[in-house]
Amino acid sequence: MKVLFLMLLTVLSVSCNSQEKRVDTAGVNPAKVPETASQIGAYVVETFQDTKGTLWFGTLEKGVATYNGKELVYLTTDDGLPSNRIVNIIEDASGNLWFGTGAGLSKYDGKTFVNYSEDDGLCNAMISSLFIDSKGMLWIGTWRGVCKFDGLQFENFPIPYPEVDTKINQDTKDWVTTITEDADGNIWFGRDGYGASKFDGSSFVHYTTREGLTSNNVQTIVADVSGAIWIGTRVAEKDNANTQERNGNGGLNKLEGDNFTHFIEIEGLNNRDVFAIYKDSANSLWVSTTNNGVYHYSGGKFVNYAVPTSTMSFLKDDQGTLWLGCAGGLYKIDKQGNTVNVTTQGPW
Repeated sequence: MKVLFLMLLTVLSVSCNSQEKRVDTAGVNPAKVPETASQIGAYVVETFQDTKGTLWFGTLEKGVATYNGKELVYLTTDDGLPSNRIVNIIEDASGNLWFGTGAGLSKYDGKTFVNYSEDDGLCNAMISSLFIDSKGMLWIGTWRGVCKFDGLQFENFPIPYPEVDTKINQDTKDWVTTITEDADGNIWFGRDGYGASKFDGSSFVHYTTREGLTSNNVQTIVADVSGAIWIGTRVAEKDNANTQERNGNGGLNKLEGDNFTHFIEIEGLNNRDVFAIYKDSANSLWVSTTNNGVYHYSGGKFVNYAVPTSTMSFLKDDQGTLWLGCAGGLYKIDKQGNTVNVTTQGPW
């Protein structure tokens, strides 16, 4: 499943036809969904709720779907987005939404898109991670490294390559999969092949299999309320063209100080792919698996919830509903613990 996901991210065509960076969408009506129910998207890779309570769902092929509590509509390249591949959504302090797409960075104020490409200084158009740190700096992770954006100009941010014992996939060696910040202000970068890198403002510390990480192919990093760092990794060997050699290590890692804890007794959290880890408003964690649904971690215990497909993103909204962006569509876990597929016709 993860190999298929990678192929889709890499192969799907970039659709950026606008010759202008600013695209005014005032007066343009976002596309309403047809009355016949269908999946929100074949791959829902991002789930987000803005400060107004509106839900946003990024898809790989249909643009961004947005639900305001009354109706579901889509924003696409027809409305000004540079691509219909939406992999990240964040909101800044001014209420602007930022979309990471397959053809650059896009800022949306509710009426107007402002799109940024490599011609504007963006390090690479294939965006994979967006993060705004505690100082208000926008970090952009791409398939060709990291850059920062202060609202006026982009600045490339090179990350050193640690020495690793594992084979490097040349197509993804500069892929920065995730960016986050811990309570001490350190910025963490997940990398596909070079593990996790921590930047304290002046120097880097690298965590790879040599330090105890299960795999150097990091997909997600989350700092919990206690200060521990949780790292989800994928099985790098699944990239092997030889189907007989696609077995290796992956799974969930917990870093406390310099010590790693692995969860070999939890089905799906060891020697498997962990795509997403999410810290909710109650400071508990949600962890995805490949074939074992999702786990809720709270009070030192894991509780499993059945989900029929792989989860790529989580969101717990302000009503307490957990939304799951999945390979195959959108799901939610309601307050009673039931897993429900949400199509274009709901149930919301």
